[in-house]
Amino acid sequence: MTHAPVLTAHNGFRLPAVGLGTYGLRGDAGADAVAAALEAGYRLVDTAFNYENEGSVGAGVAAASVDRAEVIVTTKLPGRHHAVHKARTSIEESRHRLGLDATDLHLIHWPNPSQDLYGQAWAALVDAQQRGVVRQIGVSNFLPEHLDRVESETGVRPVANQIEVHPYFPQEEALALHAERGILTVAWSPLGRAKELLEEPVIGEVAAAHDITPAQVVLAWHVARGTVSIPKASSPEHQQANLAAASVVLEDAEVEAITALGRPDGRLFDADPATHEEM
Repeated sequence: MTHAPVLTAHNGFRLPAVGLGTYGLRGDAGADAVAAALEAGYRLVDTAFNYENEGSVGAGVAAASVDRAEVIVTTKLPGRHHAVHKARTSIEESRHRLGLDATDLHLIHWPNPSQDLYGQAWAALVDAQQRGVVRQIGVSNFLPEHLDRVESETGVRPVANQIEVHPYFPQEEALALHAERGILTVAWSPLGRAKELLEEPVIGEVAAAHDITPAQVVLAWHVARGTVSIPKASSPEHQQANLAAASVVLEDAEVEAITALGRPDGRLFDADPATHEEM
């Protein structure tokens, strides 16, 4: 069984370098995929209220013959529930849907700055942590000004910020800021435009040098840069291959060459957190 190396936040909270993304994994098949991943060695499972699969994720966690204390389940608070009274209920609802005594890591999914309610959402997460409803709290798609605000208003710093990171959008400034503050960077869509990206010559050259797949190269690149990646994988073969990538050590020059694939228009879609709204 393979286990990913771990990364540590400012407060000692730890996340494995490779976790399981679950977007689109629903129903019995989704629960089976989560259980299989945990049996294979995964210890981080990522979901969200808006994925409409918290029930399946919770069922998969319950079905796996893995000590619950070893598993970190992440979920996310949707934009339509930012107001503090709505946020409190939504956080509790996620816990019930997951069937857990507490969610291990609860994030604000998007800041939705035009609503200007993410400060209330953060205050609700701080309260939920104090009440024991959640164990650790963080954010997703937050820019530096959003991070500054929630910490200044509450005195509580997020343990993680889940953002878009892949070789076409390497986010070097964000990673540096997070590292300086001890905030873990979790990469969503870690393989980016997978078909196009995985056909890049530099990715192929590194794959050949290490006798691994192009997808494993990209995941190893994330590990080398100190980011947590959460690729979705439903088949046991893909799950095992992704987890094994966490043990691959790339040369500094290889990491730099892959990072150089970054593009000014590297985002997957128009999802600039300064303007993007997701309810």
